[in-house]
Amino acid sequence: MAQQHLASGCPTPVLPLGAALKNTPTHALLKAQQLEVIRIVLLAGKTMREHQAPGEMTLLCVEGHLELSTPQGTRALKPGDLLHLDAQVPHALRALEDSSALLTLVLHKV
Repeated sequence: MAQQHLASGCPTPVLPLGAALKNTPTHALLKAQQLEVIRIVLLAGKTMREHQAPGEMTLLCVEGHLELSTPQGTRALKPGDLLHLDAQVPHALRALEDSSALLTLVLHKV
């Protein structure tokens, strides 16, 4: 069954997952014409290999401890930390603890 995306005007909780974190997959909360919001779930020791986003992005650590690596260095993210990246910046993500984060991507029409 396809994941339902958030409808315009409908709230959804984005609080820490707590005990449910280990059983929650990464999933898109919203995908619109110009914006995508994804709840990323990474368990301790797991990574997202280096990649680039076509548009600007923000990453908000909701729970756990993450490291985001770019050519400029590695940045630690703890709950409440928000990081912005320009478009096309290569980056990789690693979970030092079981973690969840909200990724917001600016999408560009082709």
